[in-house]
Amino acid sequence: MVDTSPSLGRSPSVKDVAAAAGVSLGTVSNVLNRPARVSPETRSRVERAMADLGFVRNESARQLRMGTSHTLAYVMLDASNPFFTDVAQGIELAAEGADISLFLCNSNNSAAREESHLGHLMQQRVQGILLTPVDPESATIDLVAGRGVPLVLVDRKRDDERYCSVAVDDELGGRLAIEHLVDRGHRRVAYVGGPEKLGQVRDRLAGARAAWADAGLLAAHLTVLPTQALTVGEGRGAGERLAGIPASRRPTAAFCANDLVALGLLQQVIGSGRSVPGDVAIVGYDDIYFAAAAAVPLTSVRQPRQELGRTAAELVFAETEPDHLHRQVVFQPELVARASTTGPSSGPSKGPSKGPGKGPGKG
Repeated sequence: MVDTSPSLGRSPSVKDVAAAAGVSLGTVSNVLNRPARVSPETRSRVERAMADLGFVRNESARQLRMGTSHTLAYVMLDASNPFFTDVAQGIELAAEGADISLFLCNSNNSAAREESHLGHLMQQRVQGILLTPVDPESATIDLVAGRGVPLVLVDRKRDDERYCSVAVDDELGGRLAIEHLVDRGHRRVAYVGGPEKLGQVRDRLAGARAAWADAGLLAAHLTVLPTQALTVGEGRGAGERLAGIPASRRPTAAFCANDLVALGLLQQVIGSGRSVPGDVAIVGYDDIYFAAAAAVPLTSVRQPRQELGRTAAELVFAETEPDHLHRQVVFQPELVARASTTGPSSGPSKGPSKGPGKGPGKG
């Protein structure tokens, strides 16, 4: 008798199944891919051989032979930022609904690392790529799209309309933050965030400046405190610089470019014996889970994080449709006011406060 069992330590192959069932390789292939072409008796014999051998179909190899894989990939900008993991959850939910796997990559704010991830993903022939790019105008994005890989920009947009994208109106978000602080009576405010090369940092500052000018306030009283990154540590450092400004010129409030910076600033202020919002009122951006859970619940400009991810996935699915037109979806942010600006007795509320304030720096 010929031993048809696979060698020790090797997964059973299609050839092993054919030998065990006494059929040709083509018959096994038909059972796997075109079962209607095989008689019920032969199909049953082949399926029994698969079960006896513990055969598991190599789906990835099959899909690569077909020219694509049943997998999406999301290349996020910074896996340490809960904002991007929330976006990834939205993508994952959409992928699960379409019976598609999701592969996650982290560029860690590195253009070289992003390029490396994109190269590997093209080799894997993923069905589509969702990308939060270091630079939305990067030539690498054009290279990926030129290879025919569906690509959607997430939390970013380009000057042209050559790609689908999902983003939030960050200039409006900056306006909401400053309007809220002005309504609370603040007339000296710091904008904390960077680096300036990030489009969101620039857009949020542009919105802040526009709202400040619309309020008729002196441009010099909106202080910009740049940071090297949008991290908790950079927020703590900004808090130290803020405290070093002479009291006569020191901002009574800060609008931070994201919640991680705002939480670091909050830590530094409280750790130095000062109070929030008594000495410094703070507004963050993103409204991640930790914003509401902070020692002083953080006022923040909310982005629809999971909705961003879900919509991006739906756009990349639609890329294969013959009449597909690229769409640039822009969501509207909302301000969620909490104790870091309203004080402990006010409670959380949504939207900017109304009417002139009588708070710090009024005059």
